[in-house]
Amino acid sequence: MQFGIFSVGDVTMDPTTGRTPSEAERIQAMVAIAEKAEEVGLDVFATGEHHNPPFVPSSPTTMLGYIAARTEHLTLSTATTLITTNDPVKIAEDFAMLQHLAGGRVDLMMGRGNTGPVYPWFGKDIRQGLPLAIENYHLLRRLWREQRVDWEGQFRTPLQGFTATPAPLDGTPPFVWHGSIRSPEIAEQAAYYGDGFFHNNIFWDMAHTKQMVTLYRRRFEHYGHGAAEQAIVGLGGQVFMAETEAEAKRIFRPYFDNAPVYGHGPSLEEFTELTPLTVGTPEQVIERTLGFADSVGDYQRQLFLMDHAGLPLDMVLRQLEILGTEVVPVLRKEFEARRPAGVPSDPPTHASLVAAGPDAPHHLVEPAREHVLAEKN
Repeated sequence: MQFGIFSVGDVTMDPTTGRTPSEAERIQAMVAIAEKAEEVGLDVFATGEHHNPPFVPSSPTTMLGYIAARTEHLTLSTATTLITTNDPVKIAEDFAMLQHLAGGRVDLMMGRGNTGPVYPWFGKDIRQGLPLAIENYHLLRRLWREQRVDWEGQFRTPLQGFTATPAPLDGTPPFVWHGSIRSPEIAEQAAYYGDGFFHNNIFWDMAHTKQMVTLYRRRFEHYGHGAAEQAIVGLGGQVFMAETEAEAKRIFRPYFDNAPVYGHGPSLEEFTELTPLTVGTPEQVIERTLGFADSVGDYQRQLFLMDHAGLPLDMVLRQLEILGTEVVPVLRKEFEARRPAGVPSDPPTHASLVAAGPDAPHHLVEPAREHVLAEKN
């Protein structure tokens, strides 16, 4: 099973000191966090994509390309790539280039984005968010899988005999996750293509998360990609740890209370009861995280949010040390001990997709459609 971290890249004042880092400091901190993740044995570093304050990661592939040169094993991903406001042609070329630079250590997560003003900044209409996501992603799949693309759609100018360069590394497109917290249409899209589904459940209760993942699993099986329990699932999480629960809450409370997303809302106690946020000991984090699989079934990727709300870099690095040395080794062992035979331990990687060969379903633009046609014949 893969474990890692994701960063939203917020630039937030430390409420205990009153100091706000510069954008340059925050960007360099994200790089240091990625390097620490590899050092402590984590598998994945993922960055968000934002084009508005107080967030800095507006160019994920630039950051991930730099991190690729400073790491050896870490899988580099996004959380999220905006499939609605980015041009699919640019996504195709940027991530293929990143594949080459990182030696294949790349996947990405598609998402619509939920910041309304971003859409008109890029000439789009948020009311068209779902149609944009569906059309743009289908075009992206063609750009990665066809040498010459003739295409005409609703939301961009037509393409005639277009070839995206560079082609994906080893002729193998990166594995794609679809991230959504509330849209069944996105779970359906992930299932249709046989892609992964990531539910970033940091703001939702597990009942809602279970509902979304169950829909994806059921439709994954419907489209002929395998049994429901074999579907590729990832979850988000949010933790802060100390030697005692009281100490963890004492340290984390001012950051929680002033966080840019949920600050000044529910209390820390209410939020930890209603969502998977865990503020306590490493043992409590282990127990809570293992419980996720009781709700959604055995899954393949767990990412934690740990560097938000103004937490200083040295504190985040210490949290990563605890996560990598005390928490993740136990989670790996326990999750694998309970995993049934036939259920994948890990999501697809570049190496596994290359090994599957050029005739594997991953190389089809619409594997679900091909499956239906094969059944009819």
